[in-house]
Amino acid sequence: MIRASLFVAAAILGVAAVHATDTDRYKQSIEQWRTGRLERLTAPDGWLSLIGLEWLKHGPNRIGSAADNDIVLKAGPAHLGVATLGSTGEVHLVLAHDSGALVDGKPMHEATLIDDVKASDGMQTTVSFGTASFYVIDRDGRKGLRLKDSDAPSRKHFLGIDSFPIDPSWRIEATWVPAAPGETLEMGTVIGTIDKYPVPGRLEFDRDGKRFEILPVIEVPGDKQYFVVFADRTSGKETYGAARFLYVDPPEDGKVVLDFNKAYNPPCAFTPFATCPLAPPENRLDLRVTAGEKNYRGSNH
Repeated sequence: MIRASLFVAAAILGVAAVHATDTDRYKQSIEQWRTGRLERLTAPDGWLSLIGLEWLKHGPNRIGSAADNDIVLKAGPAHLGVATLGSTGEVHLVLAHDSGALVDGKPMHEATLIDDVKASDGMQTTVSFGTASFYVIDRDGRKGLRLKDSDAPSRKHFLGIDSFPIDPSWRIEATWVPAAPGETLEMGTVIGTIDKYPVPGRLEFDRDGKRFEILPVIEVPGDKQYFVVFADRTSGKETYGAARFLYVDPPEDGKVVLDFNKAYNPPCAFTPFATCPLAPPENRLDLRVTAGEKNYRGSNH
């Protein structure tokens, strides 16, 4: 009888040990994810390096750090050159002979700049000068210069990321419901534009005895993951008010892992020079998601 009791106790303890090991491995995986997230954010050309977003007017735009330019940059030579926005949306740059600037790492006098939308592979034309650089972004047909500097104050004085404690219960297996062909989701942005994204399906999950659903989108055609922009009852309090982001893998056997421990702040939580999407009404959860990143302590915008 004693031996049987010991066997049962050992079996119970063994199961507990296995569960504890699985939990530890899961927490380690989230810690590794957080480390990678921090490295990307704080990279020399990461979101913390943003120091400006300057919209181009049609025609010639004189660019440089001197006050007599049409676009006054926060870094670089006094007179960098002239960027001309044409009637069909092309941006042609002619550099001043003494600017010292490089176009995609090469000394050039002039070039037509490929914006971030046309260069969907992330190979937009980059103009660099010293520790700073810029490239052209396209937002609903509006063209602007996104300026970065590895010596940006927001990067040098970064206060770190605060997060909720890792909680395995927020790793949720959601049910996948395929979308109707052609279904889309509209999302506003902080700059007042509205973007429309394809919806591949919806995610249904249970929490606290209630059923919720959330809509992922295809951010860029061909992406291997789906993009989720959501808000919840912590938004504007413990977490960033406009939204948090999350990526999920495509469904397997009708299920998708929705891991809120990987919910992270959009660039706009750290800089006023980003153009982030806002959580659409469809993804505003009547639920306190106490997982993932909290609001940024250093935000002053």
